[in-house]
Amino acid sequence: MKTQDMNRDWIATARTLSQALPYMQRYTGATVVIKLGGHAMGSDEAMDSFANDVVLMRQVGVNPVIVHGGGPMINDMLKRLDIQSEFVNGKRVTDAATMEVVEMVLSGVVNKRIVQAINRAGGKAVGLSGKDANLITCDQTDPALGLVGTPAQMDPTILSTLFERSIIPVIAPLGSGQNGETFNINGDTAAGAIAGALKADRLLLLTDVSGVKNADGDVLTELTADQIRDLTADGTIAGGMIPKTETALDAIASGVRAVVILDGRAPNACLLELFTDHGAGSIIRPR
Repeated sequence: MKTQDMNRDWIATARTLSQALPYMQRYTGATVVIKLGGHAMGSDEAMDSFANDVVLMRQVGVNPVIVHGGGPMINDMLKRLDIQSEFVNGKRVTDAATMEVVEMVLSGVVNKRIVQAINRAGGKAVGLSGKDANLITCDQTDPALGLVGTPAQMDPTILSTLFERSIIPVIAPLGSGQNGETFNINGDTAAGAIAGALKADRLLLLTDVSGVKNADGDVLTELTADQIRDLTADGTIAGGMIPKTETALDAIASGVRAVVILDGRAPNACLLELFTDHGAGSIIRPR
């Protein structure tokens, strides 16, 4: 590369850092909950890139909390173990055998992969599930679905303790029942409940779509809670986007300042959203 080209690259890098500085200052001390979906985890390279972004966030004073899914990994393990699943209205029934696999995959394989990636990038991460330190206590969502839970009580004390030591929590979406059961929780729901309990500044829902779209297929970059309700009522928001926007509305009602639905497969998606004018995906605010 020619010296002139190298100088141009360094100037562009310096300009980017200068433009990001006000946003870094704005988020100093802020709590940002990130839901990392199974499809958004992608390759090892994508995981390493995500880990680098999270470590950078922590180094500039943000308190990131990672809540992860793992549906594709669970499906693969159930298939490998030849465990057949039943479905009710399109939703998997989580019986005792399935629950053992869910906990093994989420708390073991997936959680530790993310923890190791963050630690490898120079951060300090600790893996948890919602069962640890009574973080999430659940009610059974629907007896027909078995061991599927809905967060009923939250105790984020352990997360505040980790923040004080600059440790990044990585949380598997499992919770305890009132009678000691283990419940599987939808990852978006768990992330929303944790964000609400922390009164987070941002909840970032990393998924495999670019955001909430209008009837023409264009991404709507800024939305209010009322607009989300209107778009759902007229059918513009449909299918898999409905539970994500419902999570956003519940989180905002619980005190989260804003929720962003964005494509987690895009390089540096979290940094683009937090530290640039452009942002990424669809941001949903109370009004």
